[in-house]
Amino acid sequence: MGEVYLRVSHHGKDTLVAVCDADLLGKTLGGGKVPFKVSEEFYRGILGNVGEAITAMKRGTICNLVGKKIVEAAVNERLVNNKAIIYFGDIPHAQIVKL
Repeated sequence: MGEVYLRVSHHGKDTLVAVCDADLLGKTLGGGKVPFKVSEEFYRGILGNVGEAITAMKRGTICNLVGKKIVEAAVNERLVNNKAIIYFGDIPHAQIVKL
């Protein structure tokens, strides 16, 4: 069974990788200054595993991540620094931009 939704899209020279934990898709997260919608339009792609998402993220130039599984994996792979994570309640969100 898939653990995350992974969507890859290309915009000019950039490759956008959007990943969310599967159980968060379509939900609105509270606990921050504003609610955060885990939009099906933005995040729904293939249902896959965290390893597939990490591989895609290493190739991407912009990455948007939401959820405990994927953000923890990104930290473990040293793609995200803990100081760069924001939380909506207890749900982490991180972005990666490679210049």
